[in-house]
Amino acid sequence: MHPATYAEKDVLARLVARFVHHDGDFATAIPELTFYRRSKVSEPMPCIYGLGVTVAVQGRKRLILGDETIEYGAGESLLTTIDVPVVSRICEASAATPYLGLLLTLDPKLIAQISAEMEFPAGRKEESRRALSSFRIGAGLHDAICRLVLSLEEPQALRSQLAPLIQREICARLLVSEHGSKLRQIIAAGSPTQQIARAVSWVKQNFQKPIEIDFLASQANMSPSTFRLHFRAVCGMSPLQYIKQIRLQEARQMLWTQRVNAGEVAHRVGYESVSQFTREYKRLFGNPPLRDAKTLQEMPDKS
Repeated sequence: MHPATYAEKDVLARLVARFVHHDGDFATAIPELTFYRRSKVSEPMPCIYGLGVTVAVQGRKRLILGDETIEYGAGESLLTTIDVPVVSRICEASAATPYLGLLLTLDPKLIAQISAEMEFPAGRKEESRRALSSFRIGAGLHDAICRLVLSLEEPQALRSQLAPLIQREICARLLVSEHGSKLRQIIAAGSPTQQIARAVSWVKQNFQKPIEIDFLASQANMSPSTFRLHFRAVCGMSPLQYIKQIRLQEARQMLWTQRVNAGEVAHRVGYESVSQFTREYKRLFGNPPLRDAKTLQEMPDKS
């Protein structure tokens, strides 16, 4: 698989730049496709990355997952297979050459459907099951992404026919890439990665309730010790750390978008102690809840 050349990477940058004329996050007419533009280096920002492929079109970005740091730049991409809390930072950007990126959210049902229609060579043993992995974009995948972006300029009737076909192509190319086995693991019945993905999904839907690790382990058909090992291997942190970060991220979203006090938010996301909530919130985000919410509301860029 040949990597995209410098000239090809420049083509994608010019295409994305047509749609982003100032800093911000930009939804598109293709619901799964989002563009990003930042004209300066950012402070570290805790956030959640979900199932999808993120492409650095121009500039560089750095992510921290647990004790692992991943940095990627133009011509490189990040595949995320399970929702994970990360710390994200734009580390190369300027007004003259802003950071440009795109996110294509992936559908597990589509992954399963395409996987069932394909044959895969016997792969080498997966070195890591981590939910995040970076890779250089091959020329074929780069071309498909360019065509998907270009389809935004087609009339709606034509785009609605073209875009799903190109998205299927992108998914197929990811499945046969060096990280394709990670995608296949999330839909492989009974695999440890699928079981952890199921536990993660349950936590995201029930984070406000008391959660026992033994219960999560039983739902994954694992002993508590085995569950903890597999969870850390995939998510880069312990189940308790994951639950805490999901609660705090949800709390931050509430404080940012709703007029509620810290005490009410703490109870909504599952904390019994407001003081514990405030301490852990400040430890993750750098400021106590209400001060952080005010800072967020005053920021032109939120990620």
